[in-house]
Amino acid sequence: MSVKPILSIKNLKKTYPNGVQALKGVSFDVKKGEFLVVIGLSGSGKSTMLRCINRLHEPTSGNLVFNDGKVEKDLAKIEKPAEIKWLRQNVGMIFQHFNLIPRHSVLSNVLMGKLSKTSTLKSLFGMFSDEDVAEAMKYLKLVGIADKAHIRADQLSGGQQQRVAIARALTQNPQILLADEPVASLDPATCHVVMDYLRKVNQELGITIVCNLHFLSLVRQYATRVVALKGGELVYEGDPKNIDEAWFEKIYGAGAKEVHIN
Repeated sequence: MSVKPILSIKNLKKTYPNGVQALKGVSFDVKKGEFLVVIGLSGSGKSTMLRCINRLHEPTSGNLVFNDGKVEKDLAKIEKPAEIKWLRQNVGMIFQHFNLIPRHSVLSNVLMGKLSKTSTLKSLFGMFSDEDVAEAMKYLKLVGIADKAHIRADQLSGGQQQRVAIARALTQNPQILLADEPVASLDPATCHVVMDYLRKVNQELGITIVCNLHFLSLVRQYATRVVALKGGELVYEGDPKNIDEAWFEKIYGAGAKEVHIN
């Protein structure tokens, strides 16, 4: 008996108001517990696709069928505030530029991940429970930054801030964690630190990860499977180790050179 994928993307299309077709009928499955990496040139549709999955962007058409074994929902069709709130709890996201509140403490930033489960009044006054604080500290420890809990977020390095963003997303207790170019603004040495913690989240917590990346050297090291987009269409799906020179040229274009992150 085959296990249903945690997410089935079916003929996903996105056309922006200016007429640009960012996604032209993309279809693939995301398996529960995998570390799936999406690659492609800037403008290939990678970020648009993640933003459609978590409904920061409205899909033009297609289906995004989420199934965790208990609930089956088409994320492309949900509209009610309660459903969007449910989506935010089950599909976490981290961004290239961290999106932290600079003047707030690290712990306060992590607790912001609880907003979808906390009343507006309580969140406005920072009235989080002892259990919430303990959970936030647990995830800060998981990403190796618990000792920074009480300092301001803007006093951290870029890599440390991204680890805070990971901890914040984990407090939602998501089934899927989307990561949009999470190391693009970091130096090469820090890239591996952040990617190692994402892999730890994947392996120790069993959270399914869908991650956009630029560098194939990182993809080969961290991905359990890879899909490639080009011009809003799926052009590759499979084992990252099978992306040879010919495939690289097909995905990135003739004359493109691979950059390695050591």
